[in-house]
Amino acid sequence: MIDFAWPWLLVSLPLPIIVRWWLPVYERQQASALKVPFLDDFYTAESSHQRVQLTQRWTVWIAALAWLLLVTAASRPQWVGEPLEQAISGRDVMLAIDLSGSMEAQDFAINKQPVDRLTAAKWVAGQFIERRTGDRIGLILFGTRAYLQTPLTFDRKTVVTLLNESALGLAGENTAIGDAIGLAVKRLGDQHVNSRVLILMTDGANTAGEITPLKAAELAATIKLKIYTIGIGADEMVVRSFFGNRTVNPSADLDEDALIKIAESTGGHYYRARNAQELENIYLRLDELEPIEKDKQYFRPREELFFWPLSVALALLAALATQRVN
Repeated sequence: MIDFAWPWLLVSLPLPIIVRWWLPVYERQQASALKVPFLDDFYTAESSHQRVQLTQRWTVWIAALAWLLLVTAASRPQWVGEPLEQAISGRDVMLAIDLSGSMEAQDFAINKQPVDRLTAAKWVAGQFIERRTGDRIGLILFGTRAYLQTPLTFDRKTVVTLLNESALGLAGENTAIGDAIGLAVKRLGDQHVNSRVLILMTDGANTAGEITPLKAAELAATIKLKIYTIGIGADEMVVRSFFGNRTVNPSADLDEDALIKIAESTGGHYYRARNAQELENIYLRLDELEPIEKDKQYFRPREELFFWPLSVALALLAALATQRVN
């Protein structure tokens, strides 16, 4: 159906009549003919006068139609579609992804192809984001500094796109876990929602930033922000060298104790992902711990129609202007 966004503007329709009523009438003074030499000239003058009156009458009707269309356009007519269902959970979910230099370690595999840790994180987190229908999703990227890459939004496609565009070292080579948590607290603290969740993924320890992770976790607990921490990285990795192959622990710098304390102090949980399959299982587990609520809400799409009456009105006014010039 058709609806008007500003229907109160329709009260201005009789405005030209009111103006015409209150303003004095302007009468054009015409000199009277002293004589009519020939009878044919008299009939010609009378016919010309009738044409002028007809033209003036049509001019009034065209101007009235143009005014009607202008007022209609100003009232913003809209085409209102059928009600559409939209699931709203009332939950804000913020993802914090580590982009420090250690995330380039290739100790993960996807489809039996070796990949670095960040690529595996993008692959699994992207699927998690796409499943979170009804949640508002945000994205924080951190290294030496923490940056808000995507504010909270229902547009999951955009969040996945910006996540996939992130690159190693984009935020610096070090790891500012505390600053990432602090930024999440700042962005989520003023939101009036039923649930606030931060999923923080890292492969190291806090080596940069202005605030310690435990202090930031205390601030998170005050606003009831639940933090799930994920430590990623394999326990063993074979490295080839000039002296042969040797086994190393690529996750030696992972501070699991700090990640456990951060999660427990906020009512969350710590998870360990040694490969891509474990990382995927963790996100599936998070789906169970933070189920998607489906509080149904309905909205009706609206399409603006004002440009149609506005275009016709401008065309009519242009025609009137052309007639006056002629």
